[in-house]
Amino acid sequence: MKRRFIALAALALSSQAYAQYTQTAIKTLPYPQAKKVDTVNTYFGTKVPDPYRWLENDQSADTKAWVQAENKVTQSYLGQIPYRENIRKRLETLWNYEKYGAPFKEGKYTYFTKNTGLQSQSAVYRQVGNGAPELFLDPNTFSKDGTTSLAGMDFTKDGSLAAYLISEGGSDWRKVIVLKAADKAMVGDTLKDVKFSGIAWKGNDGFYYSSYDKPKVGSQLAGMTQHHKLYYHKLGTPQSTDQLVFGGEKTPRRYVRAYLTEDQRFLVITAANTTTGNELYVQDLSKPGSAITQVVDNFDSEASVIDNVGSKLYLFTNLNAPNFRVVTVDAANPKAANWKDLIPETKNVLDVSTVGGKIFAKYLKDATSMVEQYDMTGKKERTIELPSVGSASGFGGKKDEKETYYTFTSYIYPPTIFKYDLATGKSTVFKKPNVQFDPTKFESKQVFYNSKDGTKIPMIITYKKGLVMNGKNPTLLYAYGGFGVSVTPSFSTSNIVLLENGGIYAVPNLRGGGEYGETWHLAGTKLKKQNVFDDYIAAAEYLVKNNYTSKDYLAISGGSNGGLLVGATMTQHPEMFKVAFPAVGVMDMLRYNKFTAGAGWAYDYGTAEDSKEMFEYLYKYSPYHAIKPASYPATLVTTADHDDRVVPAHSFKFGTRLQESQKGTAPVLIRIETKAGHGAGRSTAQVIGEQTDKWAFMFYNMGVPYQAKTN
Repeated sequence: MKRRFIALAALALSSQAYAQYTQTAIKTLPYPQAKKVDTVNTYFGTKVPDPYRWLENDQSADTKAWVQAENKVTQSYLGQIPYRENIRKRLETLWNYEKYGAPFKEGKYTYFTKNTGLQSQSAVYRQVGNGAPELFLDPNTFSKDGTTSLAGMDFTKDGSLAAYLISEGGSDWRKVIVLKAADKAMVGDTLKDVKFSGIAWKGNDGFYYSSYDKPKVGSQLAGMTQHHKLYYHKLGTPQSTDQLVFGGEKTPRRYVRAYLTEDQRFLVITAANTTTGNELYVQDLSKPGSAITQVVDNFDSEASVIDNVGSKLYLFTNLNAPNFRVVTVDAANPKAANWKDLIPETKNVLDVSTVGGKIFAKYLKDATSMVEQYDMTGKKERTIELPSVGSASGFGGKKDEKETYYTFTSYIYPPTIFKYDLATGKSTVFKKPNVQFDPTKFESKQVFYNSKDGTKIPMIITYKKGLVMNGKNPTLLYAYGGFGVSVTPSFSTSNIVLLENGGIYAVPNLRGGGEYGETWHLAGTKLKKQNVFDDYIAAAEYLVKNNYTSKDYLAISGGSNGGLLVGATMTQHPEMFKVAFPAVGVMDMLRYNKFTAGAGWAYDYGTAEDSKEMFEYLYKYSPYHAIKPASYPATLVTTADHDDRVVPAHSFKFGTRLQESQKGTAPVLIRIETKAGHGAGRSTAQVIGEQTDKWAFMFYNMGVPYQAKTN
């Protein structure tokens, strides 16, 4: 194969503050050689070459050598950006403030998480009443490099036992450890190979959990995980003797979850084969030997049990209600025909939580929060007064509580924890972060623009007050657009670097998400997936047309399904963007369903095996296959070696083909994090390192000097 080279222009440093950087361009570096193989698949008579199929084997010596060589090129390039270390120091300064999680009560203790500033992981503390907090569990002791993280914790009803999950290197595979709350002594053996699971305690004797049979052949990270199984683990017994409760050969399902109602009367089981829609089952544990009863017998809608009063079940569902509703039904006759509306569907998308015998209806109104409080009869008691327009989360807890906590945030409102009195409706600030950011100096406004087919799309644009809209502002356009996920306003410490340097952060709410309910979601799935890309492209066009920025100062960014979004958009319109950040993306749309639990994404994407029409549609936009010789934006592909959700092979194959096909002078680099997964659980140092490289790469390739901040 012909060698490919990175050719870079010198950075124009206009500020006197950067006069010291008079060096010429970053040194030209060759991309690593990547062999090609003759692998070809045939779909409905069409032959599809896959020359980089060998990169799917993350265990092979060839792949490991390629990863090492790519990281060497990437770090060499990034290491020569003159202000990279200034950005890192600024991020470390910005990150160095105490961060708290909202408190929750278990037994006599109130628990909360806290990070002193730059700790790798947040630790769990507890206190009795207003007493002095004590350290309960410190994930920073789990590993020397901070890459083993706490991935969940569940207590028994009386708070005397806690089971917590840990993730090593960011993997979705977990271990479960049980402690006595009183003295933190370990109980029983560690459970291993648990995946996509919570912990559901049944009294103090044991708990339910879910997992797959771990792949025995090939890569344990990339191997397919097909049938989820629900087990019951009795404390003091070996994991090998755990009882299979649901799933397996008799009822094969890809995703199975379980939890108990607070009174421990009902075991609730949800079962699904894709990421959308689920069956619902309940078992009355108050009656020994009772059968598991099916409540919903299809996968056409979402349904869950949010509470119960005796045999009366409270269900949250979008069955015959795309924007969701709350219904009630007696557990003796729980089929949908017997459901009665408690909180009916409205024009705004609903989410719910319960605490203190109240139901909190958390609505999305144009992707921002509106919260209402109801009693258990469905009577509205009040609308919660929130600090401003943004996102509110929380409002959960046990039935006997008189107060609860919620967190409020926006793009210019650092996440603040409020204590809320259930009787009076009064909110008081509980914890306010001391981050170096003055919200009064910035503004965040929502606009609406028309997509290609005329659909109106909301977008929130954030920038420093007084910024001149001259088309030269460095702008990051971030979006997701898939799986019914709603992207709501949230504060990012990292984005301060962009905003204080005269940049703009723009977030459109694309179809495929859940901001306007299931109808909005479905409008961006399968043979309508192009709508999502069109919405994103129209957002970029709006920003340019209205002089927020121009194509020379516009970067696009997204992760996972959002990485697919960036990959598809930049291959369809490479001329529109200066910089692209496809992160942990789904890039091979013909084979995504061959790895881990990827087959579960078929509801959104469809598969190449479904039909000739579906194959041709996927083949056309699949980022890996859509690459052709062209001048592409400066691209920094990011992934991680332990990503067992969207396997790194997607990014490997996409990145090396993009390097091969780049006809312009902009760099195409691949940054591969080690001892990290899809995103959750990364150490603070890993997060800061990646964000440093992102901003340095973006500013440098836009020719924008970074003005170091000292405050």
